[in-house]
Amino acid sequence: MTGGTTSRIGLIGAGQMGAPMARRLLEAGHALVVFDTNPTAIEPLVALGAISAASPVDVANSAETVFASLPHPAIVREAIIGPNGAIAGQSIRQFVDLSSSGAGTAIELAQVLGARGVQCLDAPVSGGPAGAAAGTLTLMASGPRALFHTLQPVLACLGRPVFIGEKPGSAQTLKLLNNLMSAAAIAITSEALALGVKAGLDPRVMLEVINTSSGRNSATQDKFPNQVLTRRFDFGFSIGLSLKDVRLCLDEARTLGVPLLTGSVVSQLLEVAKNAFGAGADCTMLARLIEQWSGCEITAAASVTQSQTP
Repeated sequence: MTGGTTSRIGLIGAGQMGAPMARRLLEAGHALVVFDTNPTAIEPLVALGAISAASPVDVANSAETVFASLPHPAIVREAIIGPNGAIAGQSIRQFVDLSSSGAGTAIELAQVLGARGVQCLDAPVSGGPAGAAAGTLTLMASGPRALFHTLQPVLACLGRPVFIGEKPGSAQTLKLLNNLMSAAAIAITSEALALGVKAGLDPRVMLEVINTSSGRNSATQDKFPNQVLTRRFDFGFSIGLSLKDVRLCLDEARTLGVPLLTGSVVSQLLEVAKNAFGAGADCTMLARLIEQWSGCEITAAASVTQSQTP
């Protein structure tokens, strides 16, 4: 598969990440058949030339290469190896899981699909909806090296593919580690900036200094200036999904006997934030939780308005 129109590709899941990735594939000239449980989600893709499928098995009946971008491991398993799943398709020969579904799910899919003659790559992505739209995602891929090389030109339409290793689940482990660190960055940045605001510091100045100092991280460089200070809280990744990824990471750590004490605290903070704002709230709303506890707002306003709550 190298440039221009190729054999048909299937995509299961057209949510916040799946839809922009689908657009990238269509713009690169790939024929695409797509399914989502929400029919309205695929209407813009159909308008761009995608073919609508009625189910995951319908996708796998039409495409040799099937991608999935789904929110939870249980949904991935249901869509791929469950009743009416892609495994029953007549055309599928290669499966790529772009979801963050954990090493255990990746290993299970590789075993079950492999027994049916379908090769698997787990290739979770990092970069958020903006990276998906721009084609600048990092794709962490593990599975058969030859399959990775075969699919690399297609994966490159979405961003930068990096081969992690041939062991199924390796890429999922790396993605979960990354997402744990990302969530931890939001949590510690929330606490640090709330402390500074309460001390009378301007959060814009704090970020300017931090971002040229040793405390800089993805939250200080992107999420806080663009989502928290502006009060948008719309990075595009929900608290519920962040909590899911952190919990998967903690589960794997327990299996491997690695203590994640900081990770456990981050998980608890996300749980409280989910209960306060709902699972669908943006992950940057974790800052609102810390603001409420601290009696302040981390805003771009020159003067800081302190809460009147004692």
